[in-house]
Parts: sequence; structure tokens; C-alpha cells
Amino acid sequence: MKCRSHWILVVFVIAALAIALGGGCSGKGGGAGDKAAQEQKQKYHCPMHPSYVSDRPGDCPICNMKLVPMESQVTEGVETEGRTTHEAARGEEGHAERETPGSGERKVLFYRHPMNPDVTSPVPMKDEMGMDYVAVYAGEAEEASAGGIEGYATVTLSDDAMRLAGVQTAPAVREPIARTVRTVGLVVADETRVRHVHTKVSGWVEKLFVNFTGQAVREGQPVLSVYSQELLSSQEEYLRALEAASRPSRIDTTVFRFPGDDLLEAARRRLELFDVPQGFIEELERSGKPQKGVTLLAPASGFVTAKDIFEGQEIEPGMELYTITDLSDVWIEAQVYEYEAPFVRVGQEALLSLPYGPSLRLVGRVSYIYPYLDMESRTLRARFEFPNPDEILKPGMYADVDLEIDAGEGLLIPDSGVMDTGLRQMVFVEKSKGVFEPREVKLGVRSGGRAQILSGVSEGEQVVVRANFLLDSESRLRAGISKATGGGHEQHGSGQ
Repeated sequence: MKCRSHWILVVFVIAALAIALGGGCSGKGGGAGDKAAQEQKQKYHCPMHPSYVSDRPGDCPICNMKLVPMESQVTEGVETEGRTTHEAARGEEGHAERETPGSGERKVLFYRHPMNPDVTSPVPMKDEMGMDYVAVYAGEAEEASAGGIEGYATVTLSDDAMRLAGVQTAPAVREPIARTVRTVGLVVADETRVRHVHTKVSGWVEKLFVNFTGQAVREGQPVLSVYSQELLSSQEEYLRALEAASRPSRIDTTVFRFPGDDLLEAARRRLELFDVPQGFIEELERSGKPQKGVTLLAPASGFVTAKDIFEGQEIEPGMELYTITDLSDVWIEAQVYEYEAPFVRVGQEALLSLPYGPSLRLVGRVSYIYPYLDMESRTLRARFEFPNPDEILKPGMYADVDLEIDAGEGLLIPDSGVMDTGLRQMVFVEKSKGVFEPREVKLGVRSGGRAQILSGVSEGEQVVVRANFLLDSESRLRAGISKATGGGHEQHGSGQ
């Protein structure tokens, strides 16, 4: 009896050990299976479009960004997926609203086309290119409806999404506004410094002292010698008048004027009107002999820009002999855009530089603004006056002209933060960490990479200046989701 009881006790001990060892092995095997299942259930999502979820790594079909692993969470022994970094940034309250009680999963409202949020479906499907429709969960539509512009929605991004998208912001600051009007002009001769040399008598050219185009001349320099019968007769008439005036007279000159004086004055005046130089007349008085050739002098300094005579050529009154252009001062004819025309005023200081001579800086002024607009180019023509030391500026050259305009003080942001949609100008303002609100703004002066804000943004607010185009597409996408949700799901089509 004792022996039997002993064997029964041994059997019970062995059975207890077997059960204990078997339970431990079973538990260990179950843990490995859970781990494998967890690895198999790892999913990936887009940082910019968290609603797009994939079971393998790759690129987002909407924005081509790299998919990142989704964060998983185990609550009370039940594993739940779908809590992304983007959702965690929204807070526990928003997460609780998207989850159905007791399920641990978000509620799918419907599925939308990956490229067109207006095309939806109540069941999962693929688009015409084979991409899966993207699930829209409860709570996303409510968040998207907070935008301030029709067709746009507020965008909320996690830190990872902001880093991957390269979002950068800059504050709106109040500073002096310095606007620069830049234009390119053509160098032309100053029309007030152009002289035409004509003859007032008929005759023949005996000798040319200035005989090629482009030659520099000085005022008073001999230019040509001309033989003219009229000039020869005028010389003889002057000599006779001079001889008559020099004869002694018995007439009391204190009471009466001697007639010879009037004749002498008239003869001298005649020579002067024929452009005979003063030195030639003095030499004629000294020698008392008329000269065959009369040398004419240059009326101004400059360069010969036109020459229409040769030695031996017959000339007639009114015939143009030379054109002499003074280039010590020049004009710049430039075109100013229509929207810049109100900032240009006569008398404003202008700065000139040459594209191929950056060291040259000349200061001039606006001398004239034409009273009409070019209908083809939609530009206003303006004239600038500049000094031309050493004749550096040649007619026909191009030159850069800058006008510095003081527009006072205003609220400024980087120009890259402004998005022009054609109908409006808008910016994205960071209201809080990771929350970006679209706003319509009115702009003033835009210059030097900055834009003046007249309304829509307050001083000190942070404005997105980089990756705002990504925010623009995401904002419109979420607005489309909100619109589709507000329309009711009973009308959602198949999308085909």
C-alpha cells in the first residue's frame, strides 16, 4: 500500500512538471508568433499625407515623398495601428474622437481618388492608373474646414513632416521701404549739342582742314577754305568803305555823321553775316588786299558725325557741310514699365552703370518723361541726362540705369512667401507649432526680394517662406476632403 501511494505521488509530480514545461514552451512560442505578426503588420505612411497608408516602404503617389514607418501602440494587451506621428501631434483628444469606442481603430468614412479629392468611393478601389484610393477617416474633415480662404484649409504637420518638407518661416517686420526701379537704356547724343555747318554763299571748296567723319574738332578751329565771288566782292566793298572813311573831312563830325562811317559799318556787317572770321577781317584791314579763299571756322567743339563735301566741290547756300556733335553730356533713352511709371519724376537722381564696366558709376537725373505710352511694349519712355567724362559713353551703347525711391516705412516679408494665384495673393501663417493657416493678403511695394503687406498679416507673425507650394497643395487637398464630407456619403460615386 505504501509502495502504491509512492508511485501515484511520483506520477503526479511528473505530470505537473510536464504541464509546467509545456505551458512555458507554448508561451514562448506564442511570443515569437506575436512578434512575427507584429513585424508583418508594420505599415508606412506619407509625412505630408498621413491618410495614405501602405504595407511596404516606397514613395507617396501624391507628392512622391518617402514613406516613413507608422508608430504602433499596445493598449491593455490589444495592439492598435494607425496612430501616426501626425496624429500624435494633434493631441489625445483628437485621437479619441477618431477612434470608435472599444475598437482601437479609426473609422473610415470613405475612400478618395489619390489625385482628385472630389472623386470618392464608399469601398476600396483603384484609379485608372492602378493606384489605391486613399482612406478618409473620421475627424480629418472637421480639421480641414478651419481654413480662412474658400477652397483652402488649415494644415497641421508634425515635426518630421516639417523637416522632410523643408518648411521654413520668417517674421513680418516693420522697416523702411527702399524701392529700386531698374531699366536698360540706349545712349544717344544730346540734341541740344548738335550743330550743322552750312554755307551762306555759293562757291567752291578749295581746301578741307577737317576731312573725315569722326574727327574731333574744337570751337574756332579752321574747317575749310572756300572761294566765292560774293565774298570777294564783299571784301572789295569793305576796303573801299574803309578808304573812304579814312579820308580827311571838313564836315563837323560833332554835328553831322560822316557818310563813310555808315558805309564801313554796313560792309563789315555784311562780311560778318557771311560767317567770315573776325581775324580774317582784321587781316584784311591790315593788308588792304582782298583774299581769294576765305577760311571758315568750326562753330562748336565735338566730333564730326556727318560730312557731305570734298575738295573742289561746288557748294550752294543752305547746303549742309558738316554735322558736329558735342558728347561731353549725353542722353539715355530708357523704357520704364507701366506699373513703375508712377514712381518716376522729373529731376530724380539716377545712377548709371555699364554691364561690361562694373567700376563705372555716373550720377545723372531724369530730364524728361514722354507724355504717351508705347502700346506694344506697355512701357513709358523716359530721358536721362548724364555727364560723359572722356567720352566713355558712345551713342548706340546700352547702359543700366537705377532709380532709388524712398517709399516710407511698411510691414515687410520675404517675397518668396507670397503666392499669386491669379485671383488673389496669399500666404501661409504659422498660428502655432505645426499649424499653418492660409490667408489672403494685399500687397504694396515689391522690391529687393521683399514685399510690403498692406493687410492680412500682423507684425511679428511667422510666414512660410519655403515649401509653401507643398502646403498649398495639401491645403487644397484637405479642403476637397472637407467639401466631399460635407456633401454626404450617400452621393459618393464609384469614381469611374
